[in-house]
Amino acid sequence: MNDIEKRVAELNALLHEYGHAYYVLDKPLVSDAVYDQLLHELIALEQENPSLIYPDSPTQRVGGAPLEGFQKVTHTYPMLSLSNAFNVEDLRDFDRKIRQSIGDDFTYVCELKIDGLAISLRYEDGVFVQGATRGDGVVGEDITTNLKTIRAIPLRLKKPVTIEVRGEAYMPKKSFDALNQARAKKGDELFANPRNAAAGSLRQLDPKVAASRNLSTFIYAVGGNGEVYGIDSHAEMLDYLQDLGFPSNKERQFCETIEDVLAFINKWTEERPNLAYEIDGIVVKVNRYAHQDELGFTAKSPRWAIAYKFPAEEVSTKLLDIELTVGRTGVVTPTAILQPVQIAGTTVGRASLHNEDLIREKDIRIGDTVIVHKAGDIIPEVVGVMLEQRPEDSEPYNMPTNCIACDSELVRLEGEVALRCVNPTCPAQIAEGIKHFVSRNAMNIDGLGDKVVELLLQEKYIRDVADLYHLEVDQLAKLDRMGQLSATNLVNTIERSKENSMERLIFGLGIRHVGAKVARIVSEEYETIERLMAATVEELTAIHEIGGKIAESIVAYFDNDDVKHLITRLNESGVNMEYKGKKVVVEAGENPFAGKTIVLTGKLTQLTRNDAKAKIEELGGTVTGSVSKKTDLVIAGEDAGSKLTKAQDLGIEVWDEDRLLEQLQK
Repeated sequence: MNDIEKRVAELNALLHEYGHAYYVLDKPLVSDAVYDQLLHELIALEQENPSLIYPDSPTQRVGGAPLEGFQKVTHTYPMLSLSNAFNVEDLRDFDRKIRQSIGDDFTYVCELKIDGLAISLRYEDGVFVQGATRGDGVVGEDITTNLKTIRAIPLRLKKPVTIEVRGEAYMPKKSFDALNQARAKKGDELFANPRNAAAGSLRQLDPKVAASRNLSTFIYAVGGNGEVYGIDSHAEMLDYLQDLGFPSNKERQFCETIEDVLAFINKWTEERPNLAYEIDGIVVKVNRYAHQDELGFTAKSPRWAIAYKFPAEEVSTKLLDIELTVGRTGVVTPTAILQPVQIAGTTVGRASLHNEDLIREKDIRIGDTVIVHKAGDIIPEVVGVMLEQRPEDSEPYNMPTNCIACDSELVRLEGEVALRCVNPTCPAQIAEGIKHFVSRNAMNIDGLGDKVVELLLQEKYIRDVADLYHLEVDQLAKLDRMGQLSATNLVNTIERSKENSMERLIFGLGIRHVGAKVARIVSEEYETIERLMAATVEELTAIHEIGGKIAESIVAYFDNDDVKHLITRLNESGVNMEYKGKKVVVEAGENPFAGKTIVLTGKLTQLTRNDAKAKIEELGGTVTGSVSKKTDLVIAGEDAGSKLTKAQDLGIEVWDEDRLLEQLQK
């Protein structure tokens, strides 16, 4: 190594150390002038010697050339959302359910819920290689270049580990105020809040814009199971992340009881304004990974964590009208039409009234002055009435007894609060069902927006989703504002949607309780719609993450003769009815993994956890995170803990890593 190479390496090491101390630890080791002098020296050396530019050089934070667009990234581990708690009763209910499941011997960790943008960062041998947005939880957008501009994100870790971490990118209050002051001087529209500003900054195609916004971040988790790193609890993981060089929020607390949790929440409800960044709640997690594994997940969120949301800002305004809509499942939803008002930085003119019971309970009437807030700081809802301002001639509001779209009698099903239209030919339900079918996460038919769908129904070109596949260019070109080119593009897009994998079709059909994740799970399991249609409730509930309510809904849906006829018509139109993911062909008696539910625990020394999982799944096995009576096999590596003990107690077969490798090689 010559003198220039040595100096470049030395400058990289020094600037990483000084940057970490300044941006993460808030303990500067040198003055800004010294840091800038060293940075400029490195820039000059790199300009003269481009081959010496390290991938993680501090000079790469300034932002390069504008991007043409963002590439999609499929997360190795889904980025699930958390269930919400809005009051003490919700938290106590959360605590009660955990105690019912695992007993009383557990603890919590409480963290501040940063009001920003969820991100995922991937490192290989300690070097930052990719960063992505949460997206829909399964697929996000690659924003690596923009994330490199956040100086709190380490470009090289203190240890050469390969790891995926999760966190929140945010805009500090000081940066937000400076940004809006600058925009005001230019006459630009102001950002409503730091969260929107942070999200907008990271989705800029010009990285220099992101670099100018002075964002920061906190890292709070790893992707997948933390036990892979030989760590037993969430609290230990936060310390481990901090040791690697990640910014980990120090305002966290280990809590032994729900009372400790409530005390932590009360403290930060009061001290929230004193923070240098915005928070919108407190995240409460069960601490030990063994307990998390035992509690498991729903299709949408972990059962071992919850997000307490701070009470929302409340304002008063006038209720001008109540608008009713019929959804794709027939539920009639009332919406308040309001005199526009500012709430939490945005203008609100509509708010949820939820259902007939709420309107009657709160005696909400048209013409009232109502109190409105944003539930979870997101969804506007009416929470009360200012009775002292009620007009003298006001009258109670009565929900209709018949559907506003088809005039069928509305019913209230047992155990439900919503009024529902049960007429399968209701035009409103058909319209909403078609809009869902063509949406991005379903069949993804671009160009079939809500207005086009409504126009096609109005002109009687379609009656259901199967009719979409019989539309012709000349027919569509006659529609208002369509034209020959647009019609041709739309027909081509509809044609391409026929090739979608089965899970998109299952989701698009709009089966109750079946979201995108459940649609993928059952598609992987059954591989064809024909097999899924023949499934029983017992068979479906045997699948990990499929509960009784979901299973009963799927069976009831496919038992309907109209649905069977619809599937037949879609099939005859050429719509793909098979799962296009990895399919496994298994010879009976030759594959010990096929159809088995398998748990990996402890440290594997010859395979990574991800490699072992991938190989088992390629051979037809299902790898889950927790041991239960449904588990067929446990693979126990070094230092296997509570999962191994539980497997032994339940009499479940246990292999070591050597046995696993022996079977995989066969």
